[in-house]
Amino acid sequence: MKKIKALVKLLRIELPFSAGVCVVMGQLLALGNFASITQTIFGFMSVFFISASILSLNDYFDVETDKINAPERPIPSNLVTPTEALLLSMITLSSGLILSYLINATALLCSIILLIIGLLYNRIFKKKGLIGNLMVSFSVGMTFIYGGISVGLPFNKIVLFFGIIAALIDLGEEIAADSMDMKGDILIDSKSLAIRYGKHAALKISGYIFFIVILLTSVPFIMHWFPIIYLAPIGVMDLTIGYSTLRLLKSINEEGRKYIRLLYLGTTLGLIIFIVMRLFKI
Repeated sequence: MKKIKALVKLLRIELPFSAGVCVVMGQLLALGNFASITQTIFGFMSVFFISASILSLNDYFDVETDKINAPERPIPSNLVTPTEALLLSMITLSSGLILSYLINATALLCSIILLIIGLLYNRIFKKKGLIGNLMVSFSVGMTFIYGGISVGLPFNKIVLFFGIIAALIDLGEEIAADSMDMKGDILIDSKSLAIRYGKHAALKISGYIFFIVILLTSVPFIMHWFPIIYLAPIGVMDLTIGYSTLRLLKSINEEGRKYIRLLYLGTTLGLIIFIVMRLFKI
């Protein structure tokens, strides 16, 4: 049971789950309604597995820094071997690519691009600072676009807009997270903004990005894309982002990690509320 729990922890289930939710949201925004059951399940699960694969691979490459930054992670705590992590990554990757192929050729191509970005990030660009942060945030934004692709509408303006919102939120999170990982990142000669300019400066940059996100969330209502009732899920996102940002700026040492997690979970909750409201045709 310890091994199974460790393998599940290696996948960081909440992150692939959030990626899958973004895909379903992308489908919903593109169509104005829910996709078919098959499109929804294949879209959600394909990105879920690909995201899980990249995250497992991240732990495989990050053993040394995790011994300092996150010693409780499955590999540094010796609950999972690097070989087991690599095998799990290959299994989830294969599952994701097969499901992408079953959706359409463009979805498969998008999955391969996301995989290549994930591999390059884990192997080369993780320690390059801002460029690495941008690669991850681009991948997160692409989950919405992938949703549009899965239903044959990749260039829907609302989908593209929410893809940008998701990318900006993740960019702010990545920069903030780097400020919590400074001890381990120094070992790999990371060029993160936190190491180059200091933790407080990095958190301020992150805060500015989150402030821009909050301002941008008013656009769908100014453009009359959504009824005013959808201020509820957007409000959940904005309140979580605002509160977490303020706490992050005041955080001491590594306590900010819990606020980064709160921000991530809060934005995901906002998307789920939005989807549920559409499900019940509110």
